[in-house]
Amino acid sequence: MGKSQIKNNIRRLRFNADEMTQQQLADAVGASRQTIIAIEKGNYSPSLELAFRIAHTFSTPLEEVFLYEHIEIIKKKK
Repeated sequence: MGKSQIKNNIRRLRFNADEMTQQQLADAVGASRQTIIAIEKGNYSPSLELAFRIAHTFSTPLEEVFLYEHIEIIKKKK
């Protein structure tokens, strides 16, 4: 059994884009600032469409914005 988690580089990308604010990114991709905050913190996974809009905003390939990590959970057998 495994747990998956999507990580992202949005904060770094915003910083490198003239310190773009979360609100500026939200406006650029048609989302709320609260959504951007939740995505950045890893508390929310964006729709595929929103993920592509974020990547496009930074002129960056999707796989450089979002990273899929699969974590194996090993159960101890008794």
